[in-house]
Amino acid sequence: MSLEKLIKNCKANNTKAQGELYQLYSNKLFAICLKYSRNYAEAQDNLQDAFLIIFKKINQYENKGSFEGWIKRITINNILQRYRKDKVFDIINENTAKDIEIEVDEDTVSIDFLLKIIQELPNRYRLVFNLYVLDGYSHKQIAKLLDINIGTSKSNLARARQILKRTIDQHNTTQRSQSL
Repeated sequence: MSLEKLIKNCKANNTKAQGELYQLYSNKLFAICLKYSRNYAEAQDNLQDAFLIIFKKINQYENKGSFEGWIKRITINNILQRYRKDKVFDIINENTAKDIEIEVDEDTVSIDFLLKIIQELPNRYRLVFNLYVLDGYSHKQIAKLLDINIGTSKSNLARARQILKRTIDQHNTTQRSQSL
């Protein structure tokens, strides 16, 4: 079945079509949920919530632009909305720190380890890091999405990079000492 027909059937509340759409996009959306969530269980909850919203709003999709891009935006916005409710950004107004480069030795640092340490970042740092580094949003876009100022976005990104660099450096030191 074509994607257009699948979407049309989902708009008609066809549960079989909704199941197919879920199967088609759940892995991609779950990867996004993992990036923005604190842990696996929270990512699962965010995925379920995202699909509920997608099915609820699917009639708003007008077959213009990328459907995948549309559902990704819904997923990210749903997760960010959850954090806005938690007010993780209310008390932050830091000075911008200098930009930090993070060197990753692909032989000693796995993707799973990187995902784990990104998930362990405080919410405000993790969200800004993911939006800026992994999804290519500008600081201006992030500030608007998260209802913070641009300086706070830049500062949170710098802090996230500092934490990740320190954690990766500690990991690399441990790996080197264990191999001796």
